[in-house]
Amino acid sequence: MARVLITRRLPPGGLDPLVVAGHELLRRDDRPFTHEEIVDTAPAADAIVCLLTDRIDAAVLAAGAPRLKVVANVAVGYDNIDVAAAAARGVAVCNTPGVLDETTADLAFLLILAAARRAWEAESELRAGAWPGWDIDQHLGRDVHGAVLGVVGFGRIGQAVARRASGFGMEVLHHTRRDTGMVGWQGDLDRLLADSDIVTLHVPLTDETRHLVDARRLRLMKPEAVLVNTSRGPVVDEEALAAALEDGVIFAAGLDVFEREPEVHPRLLAAPRAVLFPHIGSASVVTRTRMAQVASENVVAALAGRTPPNLVSADR
Repeated sequence: MARVLITRRLPPGGLDPLVVAGHELLRRDDRPFTHEEIVDTAPAADAIVCLLTDRIDAAVLAAGAPRLKVVANVAVGYDNIDVAAAAARGVAVCNTPGVLDETTADLAFLLILAAARRAWEAESELRAGAWPGWDIDQHLGRDVHGAVLGVVGFGRIGQAVARRASGFGMEVLHHTRRDTGMVGWQGDLDRLLADSDIVTLHVPLTDETRHLVDARRLRLMKPEAVLVNTSRGPVVDEEALAAALEDGVIFAAGLDVFEREPEVHPRLLAAPRAVLFPHIGSASVVTRTRMAQVASENVVAALAGRTPPNLVSADR
């Protein structure tokens, strides 16, 4: 029997694979482990199941050595884990790809619609009792049907958003570092931004993608364009985006992720035509439960001496 540190409360049933395998769970339901508590508990753990809000850095990995065998992130992204340091200590790192694609794509398209049609602005006026009644020039938004959608990053989630766009008769362009061989590939990100009516971001957070969309690139976009981000917050320069919305450089934005979560830049909170969600891209009961189960299955495989099904490589 191995000992598995569970850093946060997970949905009911999410840890079933670990329970069935007979592993001891180091967990609590009243509050999450702090970083310092993860460091302190790591020496007693053979595995860690963590969330994207947990920083699994060199200090955690050093504290867990040589006992720690695997870290399983309940997320697709793994920028919260020092993968290189883990590899150096022989610790496997796993994620949960494929589980949340459709749910996150649903949310991305909700943001596309809400931002383009100014839905939250209109609803806020209604709820505040400030709606004077119908008039022909109220809350005029932008059409989504027939628009050009630029998808930045064309992995599982990006392609799932593209499938939804086809139902709206949208022309879909996509940008990746290498030619996908698919219709609509655009190798020049700047050109894609200039050609798109709506841009949706689906890239991992790396040194190359941090502030991928900055003040310069925002100025390349059409004044009627909409920007949506459901990937990682630091992919967009929040202050530059707030300024772009204030100055009418772009029309609207929809964000589910932020640079310094749970903090949101105050200018962005006050910016016009900004739809802001609290990182709920994968937040459905079925999806979040399955994410926890997949992370648990990764741990079970690693502790049994098998290659985990969702092993992350340090050079990815």
